[in-house]
Amino acid sequence: MIIVAITDPHDPQATTLLRQSHALMQELFPPEENYYLSIDDLRADDIHFYTARIDERIVGTGALRVCDGYGEIKSMFVDTAARGKGVADAILRQIEDQARLLDLPILKLETGNILHAAQKMYARHGFTPCGPFGNYPAVKSSVFMEKTL
Repeated sequence: MIIVAITDPHDPQATTLLRQSHALMQELFPPEENYYLSIDDLRADDIHFYTARIDERIVGTGALRVCDGYGEIKSMFVDTAARGKGVADAILRQIEDQARLLDLPILKLETGNILHAAQKMYARHGFTPCGPFGNYPAVKSSVFMEKTL
């Protein structure tokens, strides 16, 4: 069973996964095209940070950033050993539920153009392509998506 809950990003297991995610993004994309939040930034008042556990092990992370007029999905990452088990789906459902509780009309996200599995997962949940938003520049390594709630 997958349990999704608000978690401090400084939890050692969460921090380990976030560092793995950051390392992967640094490996795949140029530094100026990496838009992940630092572990400390994930503790900000406008962030709702979640982890997914299977048994006692944290196997996934995700966050909702509350912006002016929309919510942004950040820090979605699933441990390689837990992929394909519905972990990302569970986290995304929790983020959507929280966004609805906050009366956010739309969710937006930025993901990498070569992260095809992530793009497919978001599309499966009703996200569609959109243009850059917030402070994101239009770069070829970014794919922007949104979903009306």
